[in-house]
Amino acid sequence: MSPPLRFAMVGGGVDAFIGGVHRLAAALDGRAQLIAGALSSTPQRSLDSARSLGLDPDRSYESYQQLIERETARPESDRVDFVSVVTPNHLHHPVAKACLEAGLHVVCDKPFTMTSVQAIELRDLARNNNLVCAVTYNYTGYPLVREMRSLIASGAIGQLRKVYAEYHQGWLATALEDTGMKQASWRTDPERAGIAGALGDIGTHAENLVSFVTGLEIDSLCADLTSFVPGRSLDDDASALLRFKGGAKGTLTCSQVCVGEENGLTLRVYAETGALIWRQENPNVLEQTSLDGDRRLITRGGDRSPAATSATRLPPGHPEGFIEAFANIYRGACDAIESKRAGQPDADTLTPTAEDGRRGVRFVELCVQSARDGSSWVEWTD
Repeated sequence: MSPPLRFAMVGGGVDAFIGGVHRLAAALDGRAQLIAGALSSTPQRSLDSARSLGLDPDRSYESYQQLIERETARPESDRVDFVSVVTPNHLHHPVAKACLEAGLHVVCDKPFTMTSVQAIELRDLARNNNLVCAVTYNYTGYPLVREMRSLIASGAIGQLRKVYAEYHQGWLATALEDTGMKQASWRTDPERAGIAGALGDIGTHAENLVSFVTGLEIDSLCADLTSFVPGRSLDDDASALLRFKGGAKGTLTCSQVCVGEENGLTLRVYAETGALIWRQENPNVLEQTSLDGDRRLITRGGDRSPAATSATRLPPGHPEGFIEAFANIYRGACDAIESKRAGQPDADTLTPTAEDGRRGVRFVELCVQSARDGSSWVEWTD
């Protein structure tokens, strides 16, 4: 095995939930090692976070600009191989752009950018500079999500007819942003979150899961966005009707005010001869049904597709979950980076790319446009 890739993190200080998730995921396979960071927008907090994580003081930076300047000034053999961007949404574009312009590979949290114009810029920068720009739609890393994708591609359930994607949480059912809670305050702030709330935060996960698993392309959509909590500027609940190219139909709902829901991401796909159902809160089981009423529960292990097998770490009966799936995204990004460094063709890693991120941002934009136009039908335009 080659030495681990060295990476820096921008954002994700010790009090940030998602930063810790990224660090655990990147470390799980021993493929990446955190050696540098600009972990907060406040210089002293950035240095304090770096110290608490045991980073070398010489590679603990006050800002992302300082990180990029000093890392790229190092000999190529000593600088970081990629940068993980885990800031609030409004900083994804400027940080990722600066990294790509400096020749550094990027792994960026979702939603990718604030606008699709920004996303296109990053996508093209990565392509033109032969760099990896991965987006952490981590639910695509679950073994049985990849098995679901393989079954549909093989024609196991026939031509697709109806897709339901549901992502329901309840943690923002009250005005937590008014209490000073960091995770709530930036997600409900248009300046930092963008033009959408729940839709941008978790609805993009649902859209990406539909695209990854089914391969369907949206032809048009009709959306309804609601802010149920008084005084909240961005949506905390959203629903969209989807028409796909080829004739299939879909419904996507996401909400962060469904009291009692924790992380209820579910994907149901119905086709001519069968159906597939996967639930994130029970991720090690995939349900398959057929016209004759047969019901089959598919678990990890056994005779599965290569994509599912390669994403599986533990024997059947030993649960795998969120961190392992997230780690598969980082493993794929590391594979892609090493392929580029070796001058080899791009690795087919299944890890979401900048183009996937761009499509997710465009989905949000079109849903917001539809809702503002009285939930009118909007054709998909890039």
